[in-house]
Amino acid sequence: MSLQRQLVLAAVQFAVKPHDPEANVAKACALVRSLPRGSATLILLPELFAAQYFPQDGGEPAHFRLAVPSPHTEPQHPFWQQMLQLADEVSAALAVSFFERAGLAHFNSLALIDPHAPPGQSPFLAPVYRKLHIPHSPGYHEKFYFSPGDTPPTVYTLAAHRVRVGVGICWDQWFPELARCLALQGAEVLLYPTAIGSEPQDPQLDSCGHWRRTQQGHAAANMVPLVAANRVGVECASDGSSKIRFYGSSFITDNTGAIVAEAGRDEPDKVIVGPVMELEQYREARLAWGIFRDRRPDMYGAIRTLDGSTTTR
Repeated sequence: MSLQRQLVLAAVQFAVKPHDPEANVAKACALVRSLPRGSATLILLPELFAAQYFPQDGGEPAHFRLAVPSPHTEPQHPFWQQMLQLADEVSAALAVSFFERAGLAHFNSLALIDPHAPPGQSPFLAPVYRKLHIPHSPGYHEKFYFSPGDTPPTVYTLAAHRVRVGVGICWDQWFPELARCLALQGAEVLLYPTAIGSEPQDPQLDSCGHWRRTQQGHAAANMVPLVAANRVGVECASDGSSKIRFYGSSFITDNTGAIVAEAGRDEPDKVIVGPVMELEQYREARLAWGIFRDRRPDMYGAIRTLDGSTTTR
């Protein structure tokens, strides 16, 4: 008989209040606390949930004041103590997207908090993951605020059932290379906190379905469940020059990419919870399907270059 290793995933979706980090963190905490204690294994919060989506402003130095240090350098920072207490209260691992200040650099980062970490081990799992792919387009001016991440594809191990968790952040979710690397490193679930919505330069462009299908493909191709947590509602640039209607539509898939829990496009305060997932059954299915057995990494040289060439210049 196979060892029973179960996983219950949850995601939080809400509308962010501009210029009020305390209110946003309080709302996130209240939504997480709405879950009965111990009802979820792992809870995902949206990208940069503590503040308005400030990269909509094309270059405002004042927004750097929103950054906080990593929990590995300042675990006693009030924000991290609040997040740790929250994880303890609900007895679940908590994936926290945050704006990181590291010396003179700034990153779009994620910390994974495990309240069940063994004695003597920090509940802030190492390392903090820093977003690898940084977008730059109208309304999404992230290159002004964030340096490209310097952490390689990162997989964490939770104490509960030794669950292996792979993470990306928003724009990372469009790159199948990252999802595959995480799966190859043993990820049994993929997490993507997100801030995605309409395009200010083309309000008629609706990429919500495309966004979902891309991630469902990652789950299906790697045969692991996936969670995406997005913000919702309309946010405007500080000078009123643009606005973004965030898609909401947060979702959880099973190991075939099928959506098993979802929030609506306009649901402002929502927590979604997936069904109980049997990780050993998923592992056996991956082995039976042969997608990792039949890989040909020796033939994938073009993926290691920007221009698709297979020879060294």
